[in-house]
Amino acid sequence: MMTFNEISPLWETTQMPLQQKQTQTQQESPALSFADVFRSAIKQVADAQNEVANADYLLATGQLDNPAYATIAVAKAELSVSMLTQLRTKALDAYNEIMRISM
Repeated sequence: MMTFNEISPLWETTQMPLQQKQTQTQQESPALSFADVFRSAIKQVADAQNEVANADYLLATGQLDNPAYATIAVAKAELSVSMLTQLRTKALDAYNEIMRISM
């Protein structure tokens, strides 16, 4: 006759491993300010514009093997500008809403 051993737990605490990872990342990551988020968006726009300029140069000089790369770079730049514009609009809407609050 076969004997079965007791099933031992995979971890020692009562939390699931996924929950432990989430709480650790929440504690370790510093809070980002709105200014940091805005600066990051502006940097992404500048990087995308530089990528477009580089792709255009490579395409004009015949050094670009895949012309679709230039099209993709332009699409990325348009999306990053659109995201920055939406971020600015949301920030202005939030500011206007705060200014309407009466004390």
